[in-house]
Amino acid sequence: MHSKEVVYVLDNPTINRLKEMKLTTMAHMMSEPEHSLLELTFEERFSLMVEREWITRKNNRIRRLLNSANLIQNACIEDIRYSDDRNMNKKLIQTLSTGSYIHQFLNVIISGKTGTGKSFFACALGNSACRQGHMVRYIRMPELLLEIQDAKVEHRYSKYMSQLLKIKLLILDDIGLKSYTLDESRDILEIIENRYNKASTVMVGQISHTQWFELFPDPTLADAIMDRIIHNAYIISLNSKKSMREVMASEL
Repeated sequence: MHSKEVVYVLDNPTINRLKEMKLTTMAHMMSEPEHSLLELTFEERFSLMVEREWITRKNNRIRRLLNSANLIQNACIEDIRYSDDRNMNKKLIQTLSTGSYIHQFLNVIISGKTGTGKSFFACALGNSACRQGHMVRYIRMPELLLEIQDAKVEHRYSKYMSQLLKIKLLILDDIGLKSYTLDESRDILEIIENRYNKASTVMVGQISHTQWFELFPDPTLADAIMDRIIHNAYIISLNSKKSMREVMASEL
């Protein structure tokens, strides 16, 4: 009885300190030990506690990254369909899934008609990047331009641009729905210039990247933007005889 009381007294301060250090998984394992763990040596038990704490923290971080990424689809690389008519290069997709392009500050350009699965593919890349510990954000280009305008009105333009640069993988969807004004073109160039050789961008649009030059009213700005996008990017053009939304809906 005396020995049990001693263990209890010794454990309490340790458990409290673990909680103060936010090592909650280790604290829980000490306060409510599994019977099988008591048979392990101190080193074995401690190693297991550290391993579980690490896994818990990693999973929590992934959840936070996925929540903040604002991905519009719950998409995974493993769920991509490689039918013959889609023009999906499996070897290239597997290369992108490793996240090496993010470490190399390369971009990805995805184009294709409505229903070819462009946004799904982009979100799958975003999901994969989050699971590898990268900060990701998905946003449609029209929404991004509105956010920039709000930042200008509220005199926080520089701060907003700095925040965008912190995002390791920025996914810009719906590029080319309309032509851009001169001010919008300058803002887009500022974003692309800031991220050049510092962070990766996934750009998604219905029209081919070969037509993006025509979206900008000033040829000089268009040249500057395209030069920083195209020459360090993986370019993927999707195709599909049948809408992927229709295919997925038929399987529900």
